Amino acid sequence: MTRLVKILLVLSLVVTSVIISGAVVAKESKSKKSLVTNEKYNEIALFNRVLNFVEQQYVENVDTKKLVHGAIKGMLEALDPHSSFLPPEIYHQMRNDTSGKFGGLGIKIWLGEDGLLTVVHPMEDTPAWKAGVKAGDKIIRINGEATKGLSLVEAVAKMREKGEAIRLTVFREESDEIKEIEIIREEIKVKSVREQMLVDNIGYVRLSHFQEKSAREMKRALKSLDKKKKLRGLVLDLRNNPGGLLDEAVEVANLFIDGGVIVSTIGRDKKQEEVKKARSGVARTDIPLVVLVNGNSASAAEIVAGALKDHNRALILGSRTFGKGSVQTVIPLADDMGLKLTIATYHTPNGTSIQAKGITPHVLLDEVDPELYSKAKRKASYLREADLRNHFGAEGRVENSRRKIGDYTQKRGKDKSERKSRERMDPEKDFQIQRAVAHLKSLDFYKRVLQQEETTERKVGRSKKKQGRAKI
Repeated sequence: MTRLVKILLVLSLVVTSVIISGAVVAKESKSKKSLVTNEKYNEIALFNRVLNFVEQQYVENVDTKKLVHGAIKGMLEALDPHSSFLPPEIYHQMRNDTSGKFGGLGIKIWLGEDGLLTVVHPMEDTPAWKAGVKAGDKIIRINGEATKGLSLVEAVAKMREKGEAIRLTVFREESDEIKEIEIIREEIKVKSVREQMLVDNIGYVRLSHFQEKSAREMKRALKSLDKKKKLRGLVLDLRNNPGGLLDEAVEVANLFIDGGVIVSTIGRDKKQEEVKKARSGVARTDIPLVVLVNGNSASAAEIVAGALKDHNRALILGSRTFGKGSVQTVIPLADDMGLKLTIATYHTPNGTSIQAKGITPHVLLDEVDPELYSKAKRKASYLREADLRNHFGAEGRVENSRRKIGDYTQKRGKDKSERKSRERMDPEKDFQIQRAVAHLKSLDFYKRVLQQEETTERKVGRSKKKQGRAKI
């Protein structure tokens, strides 16, 4: 057998092997697809059998539409906490959810791990805030109806009708009591941004949630603060911010980041990645920034905090955020119904997933009750040189004591058994805001030190050059 014939024989065997193995793989792939299809049909057949049994044998006549809607609701709730079926009345409300004006109570709520509706925080000057609803309250009944088993969108729908009284039964863990709170629902007009100038030209901006025009309001707040005094630093408060519109979060981050990725979303197909980038020429990069977050900072708030952290644009201070890093879209269905479905996950500029992890601050700092913190500060009393009898003053003269030795008592009012829940948060008394201001002051100090060192180095450099020339 010639060498050429041998080569041709080997090639033919290889080709035959490839064809056979390809056919086997194709057959296996087709078999798998067929198996998956058969399983799907079997499950649908099971659903039809159960539906027929219920329609024919249930003790009372049933509404088929109600059964199907209930089945769809259960199917979506089996996926994750944020996917849900939107019947007509809820779908209509969802359309108006981010406009900044709606009928309701004025509270942000989550569905907790225990399956109970939990108040994230009541918004200031809203019916719920005036009635004394507190962050952390567990809503166990709405108008006497148990909330266990209700989806988040169903609970919101029950609480959001203008002009009607509503009775909430809440469990308050801090006092271990159940309270009945009656609230008159009314139109809520929400301003998402509030600003205030603090000490030493340091500004404070509170962003409560991301709705339409939040970025525009934020930009306006920065201009307003700058008009009062030139900003030396800014505290951006994202605590208890449950999120909102993605595009507004991107625009807010862009006010401080001049370029690069802000957030990316990755869906089922890992190759299809949508990236949101900052536009150049928009950002305020001249303002040192501290961002406050806590366990109720979620979704869009986490996107902003994550972007500012990864770009080293801000110091993040507080506690680890909520970890809501999934993307939902609302898909219109027939008969004015909708489907809210999780389709992707959020990732920070460094590629870190937010989902179930949250954003970990640079500086971990627990929240402290302002009133207790104020009392604790007043208790601190030190005996100083200036308090001693016949001490030497700064000028060398003998001076009398400023106060009587041993007089450390301070007048204290009676402690109230329950603080007013309707008091507005005062940025100047808030412990975490005070810490944020202290960090900004320290940053400003070190910045000046570095500038002085650079100036000194330049002067020394010029002096050495002159000496070199003189030698020549």
